[in-house]
Amino acid sequence: MRLDRPIGIFLLLWPTLWALWIAGEGQPDLKILLIFLMGVVIMRSAGCAINDFADRDFDPHVQRTRHRPLAMKEIYPREAIALFVGLSLLAFGLVLLLNPLTIALSVIGAFLAGTYPFMKRYTRWPQMYLGAAFSWGVPMAFAAQIGSVPTTGWLLFAAAVLWTTVYDTFYAMVDREDDLRIGIKSTAVLFDDQDRLITGLMQGLVLLLLLWAGYREELGLYYYLGLGMATGFASYQQYLIRSREPANCFKAFLNNNAFGAVIFSGIVLHYLAM
Repeated sequence: MRLDRPIGIFLLLWPTLWALWIAGEGQPDLKILLIFLMGVVIMRSAGCAINDFADRDFDPHVQRTRHRPLAMKEIYPREAIALFVGLSLLAFGLVLLLNPLTIALSVIGAFLAGTYPFMKRYTRWPQMYLGAAFSWGVPMAFAAQIGSVPTTGWLLFAAAVLWTTVYDTFYAMVDREDDLRIGIKSTAVLFDDQDRLITGLMQGLVLLLLLWAGYREELGLYYYLGLGMATGFASYQQYLIRSREPANCFKAFLNNNAFGAVIFSGIVLHYLAM
């Protein structure tokens, strides 16, 4: 479940919180907020379980992942599957406390989460597929809070998909040499020496989509200050990956926690100042 490495929880959480605060105009329903907070932790944990099951034959050959429990045969594959199913059912039980549209959307989210780990065998864009899985909490948050998914919700969803693609490309750059050797597909492999240019363009699109969403919702100065700080973090990430050293690529990946946090802070401060 990798609860000792909560970065994945935070990266999954930030877009969901953006959506809940905007949908709730700064005052999201407390019950809905608590359900989504618990759901993020549970589904990220479930995702780790099914991911490690899917990669159990690859992970022993990758420096960063060779010490995972399945890779070291400390647990059985069936135990990972049982954990994934149990956590998914627990998360679905939480969703049943919400409205029918959110329940319907959760089925799509569960499918995305369960199938993502296998995508690196079939597509060169598994990071974008992960983006859809990680960002599905955005339309679900709008559906839970207001009973529909407006244009702003889909703008935030698109921004979150591209953002996830960027930071997971940084993550994949850490393993690029191992992935090339064992034949795993990723955007880091696909982009090759154009990785900095393409991720930089994607970061620009993320910020433009967030600007558009803020304009539609008439968000104020604090929101745009948050976007300005996020732009600074995006620039810093490009600086970190300039020589494509694995350690610095991993730092760039981790820095996205701050990127997501400052955007959320800007949203919260906007509504507090109203």
